[in-house]
Amino acid sequence: MERDFRAVAQSWLDGNYDAETKAEVKKLMDTDPAGLEDAFYRNLEFGTGGLRGVMGVGTNRMNKYVVAMATQGLANYILKNVKSDSLSVCVSYDSRNNSDAFAHITAEVLSANGIHVYIYDCLHPVPLLSYAVRKKHATAGVMVTASHNPKEYNGYKVYWSDGAQIIAPVDKDIVAEVNAITDPSMVKYKADGREGGIEVMGDEMNNAYMDDVLTLMLSPEARARHKDLKIVYTPLHGSGVKIVPAILKRLGFENIYHVPEQDISDGNFPTVKSPNPEESSALEMAVEVADREGADLVLATDPDADRLGIAVRDNDGRMVLFNGNQTGAMLTYYILRRWSELGKINDTKYVVKTIATTELIRAIAEKYGVKVYNVLTGFKYIADIVRRNEGKGEFICGGEESYGFNIGEFVRDKDAPVSCAMVAECAAWAAEQGLTLYQLLQNIYKEFGYYRESLTSLVRKGKAGVEEIAAIMTDMRNNPPKELAGVPVTKVIDYEKPEETGLPKSNVLQFFTSEGDVVSVRPSGTEPKIKFYFGARGNAADAKIEKLRAQFIK
Repeated sequence: MERDFRAVAQSWLDGNYDAETKAEVKKLMDTDPAGLEDAFYRNLEFGTGGLRGVMGVGTNRMNKYVVAMATQGLANYILKNVKSDSLSVCVSYDSRNNSDAFAHITAEVLSANGIHVYIYDCLHPVPLLSYAVRKKHATAGVMVTASHNPKEYNGYKVYWSDGAQIIAPVDKDIVAEVNAITDPSMVKYKADGREGGIEVMGDEMNNAYMDDVLTLMLSPEARARHKDLKIVYTPLHGSGVKIVPAILKRLGFENIYHVPEQDISDGNFPTVKSPNPEESSALEMAVEVADREGADLVLATDPDADRLGIAVRDNDGRMVLFNGNQTGAMLTYYILRRWSELGKINDTKYVVKTIATTELIRAIAEKYGVKVYNVLTGFKYIADIVRRNEGKGEFICGGEESYGFNIGEFVRDKDAPVSCAMVAECAAWAAEQGLTLYQLLQNIYKEFGYYRESLTSLVRKGKAGVEEIAAIMTDMRNNPPKELAGVPVTKVIDYEKPEETGLPKSNVLQFFTSEGDVVSVRPSGTEPKIKFYFGARGNAADAKIEKLRAQFIK
């Protein structure tokens, strides 16, 4: 049932909101009816991972009132369900506009509810938040970020005591508590005699994290002999700006080049169209530095430093970008080969990939006798496998096609700093074999076969966009394709049917052919888009990808 968005907007004008907020609401009323509707036609959904949306006034926007109400709901859940005398939450934030303000509002509300808060002294990456939750034995964590979304967005991710993003049943129960907070007057800002306290984290936690990262490395001799590798790193105006160069230096690499303009933490991301390392344009300035300095490798992390993009030299000396599947497959190959050479592999070790990630990872793991788990899209499902296997098996590494990867069990989310470290070490190890990273990937294809994947997204913004995306998914369920690029479809998986998949219910469809080709379709959980993942194998894979794109993208 649609609500009267004008009445909701009027309640903001009449209610206990600050003058600046009321002025913005009045401006929308007077000049932008469509904008007013989009700002107030619904509440910004606190989903199973938290909040993400455009910043601004309104119930469907990220603002200080929405953040405070979400935090009160989180606090209520913790107080009702966690039996402990030492409740605590770790808080971190990235470089986005308002991230520091939202983080400190979060800390204030939690503390007012009697929950102790550990908050970083400045912007810090997602993996450092996950690490801190585990290191501090905290009840939960909050990361204020919208990851790689456009500059207009911000968000609020909730983590649980294992350092991973919340999953069922905790996620839905927290959502219910958040939804029960219907007015800012329900938020506690004063402690009422039981303030939890706010404690700042900084260098001590950073150093502990870097010490643990170094224990995961596999080829110290190769690093020492190739310490002169030239590496360009850019944080894309984000939170990796200090930690990634520090880790590379600890590994012994001496030639680390920066993109000075992008070392500036700026939520407007002034030097890029999008701060997303999946977009080739985001790495343009770093590649220019690499060409000027004759660098071997480019590393780029997104604003919250959980995703990694890389560029390497091809056989003609030109910088080419790897996609997330290629980087993940290369790292999996390097890590498993070195683990095998070091005698570390046994039947308790495993890797994890998501359903939309290249099957090349499975082929590599099978060669080295390592078990593979296949999970829903979202790193929280990879982290859940790690949690379920604690005490029974050891997570080696895992990733997803969207440029997220992790190694080891210290962090329970995508970890770009540790991935940067492993890519750099892999480059040194490849150099020991007389190879570039580009040549290493070609050798992997020669051994396991050529795999090609591609992602195309259709952006559909606003209320109308939500409805259009839902209609596309409904039509595909009711009328699935009978062939992919001319090859008959032999299997359809609908992840809305957990009784058939054995996985949690998810709005995802997959279509397979007998030749190993696959198309996966799902609405994004964080952006106004629907994603089409195309995968093909064999010498004709490139041509098949183009046919698949033409078939599905109209």
